[in-house]
Amino acid sequence: MGPVTSSWTSFGGDLHLDLTERRAAGAGLRAALEDALREAVQDGRLAPGTRLPSSRALGEDLGIARNTVVEAYGQLTAEGWLDSRQGSGTTVARRAVPEPPAPARRAGTRTMPQRQAARHDLTSGRPDISLFPRTAWLAAARRALATAPHEALDYGSPLGRIELRQALTHYLARVRGVRTDPDHLLICTGVTQGLGLLCAALRNRGARTLAVEEYGLPPQHAVVRAAGLTTTPLPLDEDGALVDRLDTRPGAVLLTPAHQYPTGAPLSADRRAEAVRWAREQDRYVIEDDYDGEFRYDRQPLGAMQALDPERVVYAGTAAKSLAPGLRLAWLALPDALVEPVARLKVLADTMSPVLDQLTLAELITSGTYDRHVRRCRLHYRRRRDQLIAALAEHAPHVRVTGIAAGLHAVLQLPPGSTPEPELLARAQAAGLSLNGLAWHLAAPTDADAPPALVIGYATPPDHAFPAALQALCELLRRA
Repeated sequence: MGPVTSSWTSFGGDLHLDLTERRAAGAGLRAALEDALREAVQDGRLAPGTRLPSSRALGEDLGIARNTVVEAYGQLTAEGWLDSRQGSGTTVARRAVPEPPAPARRAGTRTMPQRQAARHDLTSGRPDISLFPRTAWLAAARRALATAPHEALDYGSPLGRIELRQALTHYLARVRGVRTDPDHLLICTGVTQGLGLLCAALRNRGARTLAVEEYGLPPQHAVVRAAGLTTTPLPLDEDGALVDRLDTRPGAVLLTPAHQYPTGAPLSADRRAEAVRWAREQDRYVIEDDYDGEFRYDRQPLGAMQALDPERVVYAGTAAKSLAPGLRLAWLALPDALVEPVARLKVLADTMSPVLDQLTLAELITSGTYDRHVRRCRLHYRRRRDQLIAALAEHAPHVRVTGIAAGLHAVLQLPPGSTPEPELLARAQAAGLSLNGLAWHLAAPTDADAPPALVIGYATPPDHAFPAALQALCELLRRA
């Protein structure tokens, strides 16, 4: 008997098909082939519409008679798994493939809110993906790849490609006032990875606690805890985090000074100075998450806090808001003492970040295309914000809107006595609205009653969907 496995290279694709176990269990050749094909369709390895090899080609690959394959195809066609048409060959039937069951979620975990299919997406933390500059990105990628040295595609420095680190050094100094150089920049796979690397490095240096703002991003807090640190929250007011509450326990503090996430308050100059003074006196670090610092509307741009002391402040920036989250491109401007420890952990994590996207972003920045794109996005999001404010003023004047001078989201605060936040979110889901409540962002969830508030990402929907999303939001607020 010939071989009873096949990769099916004869029809231009590979699919492992192994009849050995079924034959060993006593199944006949035809039954074993039918079972293997049926299973491949059921588990999705053979997608609907996939063209199968001819009976002669598959018989040769498997070392079995052609008639055996013909009979197996015929049986599966009769069952509805395959389609067979004269002159068109045999294909997988276009039938629904069952979705795999969702993994069970452990009680007590707080990850990103589940984004179920919704007619109107107003979740925060994401840009309008339709603005991604596809044509410019493709042109930059072609230029970058055409001029890249061969060694750029080999294993390289865990800090990232020198082209991007040089481009970012000049860009961040010009736009955000960051004081760094290419040897102190590390390219990471998103700020989430960068934060994890930082926390692990701090843990290795003896840190056990990270101070965080009272409201923040729960997945970031989960990353901190996964790195072995506990979190201690700092209260907030209209001037940002109360950094005078910092004591000797935290090994570092995580802040969003330009635009507190999600409340929107900038950290005052006095508190910036106080946080840096604490870091110097306690031999600690400030982690500055500058997640959307390029987008401001009604105020003078705030420079990066890192400029106050590059040896005590770690600057974290990202392309997730300016370009797209799916690029997974972010960067850390590190103090000298943290470069080697964080780079060593980056090697253990994934060796280095993908090279081609780094080269492409470097080309976008050095050519000036990135600046032009950011300016276009800033105008676009400002118009979105103005539309939101106008709609709320007309249809929901009882709602107080805060955090709108910059960024891509706003906080809508409802008056006391309004519908409780959990019920409001349930109503939103029923109305096809996907959005977040302010309470979800608490670093330490509390049972204390507070007026309901919603965090609205006005950047997320594409243009054609934004008016309908605003209408649905205003109707929800009117009934609240």
